[in-house]
Parts: sequence; C-alpha cells; structure tokens
Amino acid sequence: MKYCDLHCHSTYSDGTLTPAELIRLAEEKGLGALALTDHNSGRGLPEFMAAGRDSSVIPVPGCEFTTEYKGRELHIVGLFFAEETWPEIEDYVELMHIAKHNSNLRLMEKLQQGGYDVYYEEAAALTDAEEFNRAHVARLLAAKGYVATVSEAFETILREGGGFYVPPRRLGSLGTIRFIRQYGAVPVFAHPFLNMNERELEEFLPLAREAGLIAMETHYTEFDAETTRKAEELARRFGLKQSGGSDFHGAAKPNIALGSGRGDLEVPFSFYESLKP
Repeated sequence: MKYCDLHCHSTYSDGTLTPAELIRLAEEKGLGALALTDHNSGRGLPEFMAAGRDSSVIPVPGCEFTTEYKGRELHIVGLFFAEETWPEIEDYVELMHIAKHNSNLRLMEKLQQGGYDVYYEEAAALTDAEEFNRAHVARLLAAKGYVATVSEAFETILREGGGFYVPPRRLGSLGTIRFIRQYGAVPVFAHPFLNMNERELEEFLPLAREAGLIAMETHYTEFDAETTRKAEELARRFGLKQSGGSDFHGAAKPNIALGSGRGDLEVPFSFYESLKP
C-alpha cells in the first residue's frame, strides 16, 4: 500500500532539513506524495517543487498558518497553492511577520534581563525563515545548557504566562480558511485535538465548514487510535475530507520520522488523491 505525508517543515520555518532534502528523504521512505507546510511562509516552495519535478515523490505546495479563534491558537494548513499564488501567501502574513518580529525582540530582551546569555542574531541564524520562533530559542537555550531538552524549554522558560514569552497577534482562523479558498487551495484543519476538545470542535467545525474548510487531519503523529477514531467520526459528521501527516521537523523533533511519525503513523495515499483539486 502506498502512503503520503501532508504535513512537514523545512529550514524555511522551524525544521532542520532543506526542502530538497525533504524530497530526498521522502524518496528513501517510499512515500507517494509529500506536502511542504512551513509555518506562515511559502518561501521554500520554489526549491521544494523543483526538487520534486523529477522525483518519484509528488510534491504538494502548502503552508501552515498560525491562527486564532476565541483566544485559542489553531493551525490551518493550505494545500495545493498554485505557483502564481505563492506571493499572496507572503502578502497575507506580512503583518503577522511584523508582529512576530516585535514579539521576538521582546522575548530576547526579557531573557537577557533574566540572566540568559542568548541573542536575537543567534536564534535568527538557526533558520532560513524571515523570523525565528520559540522552537529556535528553545534549541538555543538547550545548546547553552540552560535546559536539557527543547521540550523542557517549552515547559518552563518559554511557556505562555511564564513571564518571558508573549505571543504575537495572530490571523483569524475563519478568515484564513476563506483566504486559502480564495486562491484555489485546499484548507485543512491541522491536528484538531491538540488545541480543542470534542465539545469545542463541535462548535467550531460548522463555522469552519461554512467558511470553506475542506478537510481535517485525522491521522497525526500525536493521535492514538482512539483519537484518530474520534477525528474520523467528526470528519464524517461535518462532511469533511481526511488528511494527515507527521509534522516532521527533522532534528528539532528527533523522535518524529517523516511519513511514519513515532513509528505507527500511516497516511493513505488516497488522502492525497481525494484532496487534490
């Protein structure tokens, strides 16, 4: 049976492999299709699509948008962005990048005031993205011995409400779904159960469906069998197609493998076929 992976990240956001390296790794894994879904950026798509041109892996141009609904951070993936629309992604997230830049400046200043020997330039050097995020700062803190792991940094120093990190203003979830549809791409609700419980999803999904949501991730690295079953049932109830992916970040999340997550993830190739416009 052929599989795919419709959610992964490169050096253009918080991953550690380049877009071309992701295609080569997907070939080694025998995947039928791979989507590049960097956070709030399509800047890696030219390299990704070029690498996939003569590959056995079908490259899917995408982007994962960080959005907000009623104060809750939700991630909306857009898949199958046509090449002529890639600049529209950058225009859409421009104000968000400015907000992110200011948030990063405040974060690094607060860390320095708190006695941490870390600098903006050091975190920025860890990514090809326009702006680094908390994952890069966590890697920096771990490399300098302030924490043992990236996870520990998120749970302690960099947690929201911990005094150092204040999240920037985010895009609206429903507006982002409409934006993705406006440019002919396919909006997918990423890892729904990571940010909402079942009751909250039952409130949000009808509104998202009305805004143009096409699919939701039912197969995801962090989902056990029961969570996958619940996600599949919600997708059926609200008339949504299914998607899935590993959320691979390379060495930034070393326990998550491309295509197979923690070892038991299987995203059917039929998901790609169903979602393709």
